Amino acid sequence: MTKEQVNKKAMSESKSIKTSQVYPQDTNHLHTMFGGILMANVDEIAAITAVKHAGNSVVTASTDSVDFLLPIKNGDILSYEAMVSYTGSSSMEICVQIIIEDVFEGERKLAALSFLTFVALDENGKPVRVPQVYPEDKVEKWFHETAPQRVARRKERRDESKNTIEYLSKIQHIEN
Repeated sequence: MTKEQVNKKAMSESKSIKTSQVYPQDTNHLHTMFGGILMANVDEIAAITAVKHAGNSVVTASTDSVDFLLPIKNGDILSYEAMVSYTGSSSMEICVQIIIEDVFEGERKLAALSFLTFVALDENGKPVRVPQVYPEDKVEKWFHETAPQRVARRKERRDESKNTIEYLSKIQHIEN
């Protein structure tokens, strides 16, 4: 096995799935799932996926998006399906698809989609290199090929945040 092969992993190698059911305590006054509960589950499954890929500890660097596409209701069975869709040197983009599974009808519907960025850390808390990732099927290929556009938007958003923090620290005398 060449050094290059050792430093690459298939997207399927670190894919993780979490299944849960929505209960009344998970819902709001409209009887749909609290976004915060969904986001906690997304972060958890994304972190597990990142650790599996990196083979190291990881931290959430950003939650780029959580897009709610369908209402998630009391009693729904959810499948959180996470994969590493792209890698930098120490960072990983994790895509989480949140799917409502109708076990009675055998149907699956995409209810939400989220992208997060994690950074792998060594035992001293310093960023460490992660294996590059490669797609194997049509869906994985699409997520992998469209990732550079998301990476560029993420960098723009991060620069905007830094500028905002600088501005606020000047006016409000907040230390960063």
